[in-house]
Amino acid sequence: QVRLIQSGGGLMQTGESLRLSCAYPESAFSVSAMAWHRQAPGKQRELVASITPGGSTNYADSVKGRFTISRDNAKNTVYLQMDSLKPEDTAVYYCRLDLLNYWGQGTQVTVSS
Repeated sequence: QVRLIQSGGGLMQTGESLRLSCAYPESAFSVSAMAWHRQAPGKQRELVASITPGGSTNYADSVKGRFTISRDNAKNTVYLQMDSLKPEDTAVYYCRLDLLNYWGQGTQVTVSS
């Protein structure tokens, strides 16, 4: 069964930038809102950013001005551009296809000070 395919992640330094990608190779992508969530050790999973099929976006206060969510419906891919990374951004990041509540496999982002 097709699921979301994530890429990106890794070990970063404070202030660096990183882009995560998430693809879903089915037509439902273009009509579904997409979201990025993250879960830090010992904490609950939280919503980081979301984007509607038309491109309207929403962000958690903690990432506003630093992270940018975008989507390319021609490539069935959603992106999370993360700039000015901080140690508190360290977490496993998950993408989600809202329409079917499908989740990506998760990717680790670690930011060292």
